[in-house]
Amino acid sequence: MSHKRIPKRKAAIAVGGVVALGAAAILLPNANASQDGASDAAAAAPRTLKAGDASDLASQLAGLLGDAFAGSYYDGDNKQLVVNVVPGDNNNVIVQAKKAGAAVREVDNSMSELEEGAQTLKTEATIPGTSWAVDPRTNKILVTADSTVTGDKWDRLESTVQSLGSGMATIKKSEGTFRTFVSGGDAIFAGGARCSLGFNVTAGDGAPAFLTAGHCAAGGDQWSDQQGGQPIATVDQALFPGAGDFALVRYDDPATQAPSEVDVGDQTVAISRAAEATVGQEVFRMGSTTGLADGQVLGLNATVNYPEGTVTGLIQTDVCAEPGDSGGSMFTRDGLAIGLTSGGSGDCTNGGETFFQPVTTALAAVGATLGAETGAGDQAGGDQAGGDQAGGDQVGGDQAGAGAEPGGQDIGGGDEAGGDDIGAGAGDGSGAGQHAGDQGSGLTGTH
Repeated sequence: MSHKRIPKRKAAIAVGGVVALGAAAILLPNANASQDGASDAAAAAPRTLKAGDASDLASQLAGLLGDAFAGSYYDGDNKQLVVNVVPGDNNNVIVQAKKAGAAVREVDNSMSELEEGAQTLKTEATIPGTSWAVDPRTNKILVTADSTVTGDKWDRLESTVQSLGSGMATIKKSEGTFRTFVSGGDAIFAGGARCSLGFNVTAGDGAPAFLTAGHCAAGGDQWSDQQGGQPIATVDQALFPGAGDFALVRYDDPATQAPSEVDVGDQTVAISRAAEATVGQEVFRMGSTTGLADGQVLGLNATVNYPEGTVTGLIQTDVCAEPGDSGGSMFTRDGLAIGLTSGGSGDCTNGGETFFQPVTTALAAVGATLGAETGAGDQAGGDQAGGDQAGGDQVGGDQAGAGAEPGGQDIGGGDEAGGDDIGAGAGDGSGAGQHAGDQGSGLTGTH
């Protein structure tokens, strides 16, 4: 495993891509306007962006546009950020968004209206086996019900969705059952439980540690890298259910070498920092059961009603996962840490929905840092992962907290695809057959 002491690492995949544009560079309107009269047209043309840069731009525009901002998503085909705007009487917001480099789409539902609808669902339809998240591509709330939601429960959910009004929400059925993906087997072990290591991090006091799913902490406080082996790490903080699904686990030996990378089988992906997910971007997931799998981000700030309780603030995707993959890393070709596998429905044969804990929120809550970052605040941003979502009273000591409620990046294909083949997986996991592209990191989609 990648966290063993002083490992002889395989060749690391170079972190590719350009550095994300700074806020000033993104938002300064016409700073270098030309004199030939073409500057207005050029300023209005959407920028070609990588998903990581699109996420940065989306965060800036959310603050710039205020109430007119109604969400955004990444158009992977055109490599553009699409921003939803409710202009009202102020058409200047459209001009501002276009000058910043986004493709602008006028929509009917504001973010406040969508958030109000989500609050109604929470109040009226918190039913085990349901989830909801805002889908900026449809400008609606996407409500999902698993196979256990039938009879009176289905009627209640459907009635609540209808009460939101026409054009506010859509509802769909999932063939599987929402569950956390913990199992017994290999990777990291505690008692009879098996989970997957997410990302190596540095704890607030400088000690080596790693992140995994909070529900994994129910398996025990002490974790080993071999089934029945000696413990190598101890749970320090954990949260599940509630405002997240994450745990900080400290290595028992303070001299442990914990590289910032993801082992994908025959290669490693170097992880440079944590980043926010963007709807529409393609992401990779690594887990000890199914190895490497890819998919797309479908929604942010998702609420999932597991049998064990409600978790809020998650990332919704169509990436497959199976028991034992819990806690595993979701990341990008560029080496950005995005999420930790929480749970979902389906499997890697039939597909399904999978939910991830945002890494930025987890880092901020436990006070850890990842990669080259110098502090949790830089990675997560105070307003995005502050006290209300994962505060000190919700993240407790050595035990998994009872809590209250929870909250990907671009691995493009084609010209961004990689050279070397990717290995099938980790441990005894079956992996998910990968193939290589032409250049770059070597990571390509699996479906």
